[in-house]
Amino acid sequence: MARLNYLELPVADTARAKAFYGAAFGWAFSDFGPTYAATTSGDTDVGFQADAAQKTAAALPVIEVADVDAALAAVEAAGGRITVPVFAFPGGRRFHFADPDGHELAVMQTG
Repeated sequence: MARLNYLELPVADTARAKAFYGAAFGWAFSDFGPTYAATTSGDTDVGFQADAAQKTAAALPVIEVADVDAALAAVEAAGGRITVPVFAFPGGRRFHFADPDGHELAVMQTG
């Protein structure tokens, strides 16, 4: 079953965001390059994207699915608009889409 498993937040400064959330909630982060860090608890994780070319305008909910290609077809068939085509990232593949109200979300498949 598809489930919300990740929330990606656009940030101006990854180090500052890590310091704030670490101090406020005790979260620990793994760095995935100079502009990206994320919790890796295996529960619902949070990522920080500080790369101006890749960060979204708002928080990015990420839905985990078993088959990203089937999900892409289903999103398009349901009337979603693909905003970022399927791409690989460390740990899997994902794409971004806008729902009919314009909310941007992402869909990911691990592995």
